[in-house]
Amino acid sequence: MKALTVCQPYAELIARGLKPIENRTWPTAYRGPLAIHAGKSREWMDESDREAYPLMVFGAVVAIADLVDCRRLEDLPVSLRHHQHANGPWCWVLEDVRRLPQPVPMRGAQGLWEAVL
Repeated sequence: MKALTVCQPYAELIARGLKPIENRTWPTAYRGPLAIHAGKSREWMDESDREAYPLMVFGAVVAIADLVDCRRLEDLPVSLRHHQHANGPWCWVLEDVRRLPQPVPMRGAQGLWEAVL
């Protein structure tokens, strides 16, 4: 299955269904199931994130989402263009997010990569 490593707390927000867009500097033609891997980095976190998500997981696949579209920010539907997590330049649109009952520990990688679940 294709997988994407996402820094915390953003992987957690995707797993909770609160972040329907993942922003990247590059587009993808891939559409279909996408494993959301929570990276090990804590670079994007601040104290409020640690308090809000005390059980956050690192270095594991935490959810499966359907990648349904990839568009430039300005080409998103109006309903998504002004979402707080729509920053671009490329917006990967995620739907039908399913949190895994148990995170699956594994190493992540850059770009799209193959995860064996």
